[in-house]
Amino acid sequence: MSAAIDPRLQRLLGDDRFDSLRKRLRRRFERAPLDAPFGGFRIDQLTVDEHAALASLLGRPGRYAGSLQVDVGRIDLALRNAGIAVSLRDALEQLDGPIAHLATTRLALQTMWSDVLENRTHDALIELLQTPAGMGLLKRLTRQNPTEALQLCRRVEAVLQRLPASGMTRSQLAADALGDPHGLDGGQPAATLVLTIWRQLIARLDGKDDVLDQTEDKDLKLAGRVERDRDVWARAGVLVNELARPALFLNLPVRGTAARDRPPGEPAYASLRSLLRSPPPWDVADRKVYICENPNLVAIAADHWGAGCEPLVCTDGMPAAAQRCLLSQLANARAQLCYHGDFDWPGVTIGNHVMREHGAQSWRFEAADYATAAEAASDMAQTLTGKAVRANWDDALMAAMQRYRLSIAEEALASSLLEDLGPAR
Repeated sequence: MSAAIDPRLQRLLGDDRFDSLRKRLRRRFERAPLDAPFGGFRIDQLTVDEHAALASLLGRPGRYAGSLQVDVGRIDLALRNAGIAVSLRDALEQLDGPIAHLATTRLALQTMWSDVLENRTHDALIELLQTPAGMGLLKRLTRQNPTEALQLCRRVEAVLQRLPASGMTRSQLAADALGDPHGLDGGQPAATLVLTIWRQLIARLDGKDDVLDQTEDKDLKLAGRVERDRDVWARAGVLVNELARPALFLNLPVRGTAARDRPPGEPAYASLRSLLRSPPPWDVADRKVYICENPNLVAIAADHWGAGCEPLVCTDGMPAAAQRCLLSQLANARAQLCYHGDFDWPGVTIGNHVMREHGAQSWRFEAADYATAAEAASDMAQTLTGKAVRANWDDALMAAMQRYRLSIAEEALASSLLEDLGPAR
């Protein structure tokens, strides 16, 4: 409380007995209508002392009543004439600090948020922020602070203006655009907005929704989220851990002198870095390219058929960024992709993803194939566990797996798969 407060004002309203009264009077000013006269109001549940204080300011008889009609203009005049304060509001602010007018504050915030949108220059960011979900995301990321939102949008636009890139690392992009090599790390607000925008662009380009397959396997779901972020960056030409989880393949044909770089019949790896920076000239148009889930099958096929094996790619579980990039390149080169995986629920989830995202077809991965394998399984076969997943390519597969309740590993079916991978007759 300031020492400059008039002692008369302190006696009138400043005593502790009037704390509740002052709070209620302040709330009236806080909630006053915007751009409308604030002439008076009725206040109830007054104590004897509160009634006496207001009555003295209004020049009314001191007979107690539990409520009183407050004429703000009359009190203002009385305080000014006495030289105590300019107005009732001024008196309350002298005693307890500034009063925030809520309607004015809301209008100011609305204006600031409007400025956030109006000052944008990148079309994709504007499109996102024009949706309730997009603006809600921005507000959550900036803790409802429009000043922080303005800064964040400028950072995001600085990144978007540099995309798509051509095999630039994420840390280099962040350093160039934001001056901070970690500014686009996972979980950073700028990274979240950039990824959201690029997901929309990719979904529109592919004609698909940005959704992950449902599975009970929590590790698989978490890995899928992390890899999906890496894959989105890859589609934008940005490398994240570009040497992690390279794509494994066997006998993928390429045109020209690139074919001499890999010995035929030997499994090979391609990193995300190499696939984005120097995409191989894949020679797979109208040719079947087989896809398996497990690296062991690639080794089995290489040992069995060697250089005569049909082209084979391994997803190594749920495809990571390098595997997705490779499969997208092969699909764009008009390869006929054929997928097989483990006959369990995560395997079906991966199959749904590969067939949906890359246009693959089933390769001995249907209900009849499962039933044949289950009938031939030994008594030591693993029990099928987890939440059932519908196979988008074969409605009967889920029912068959629920009936036999056996998990069949891909390697257990190697003999039948090798028949398709042998040299064309």
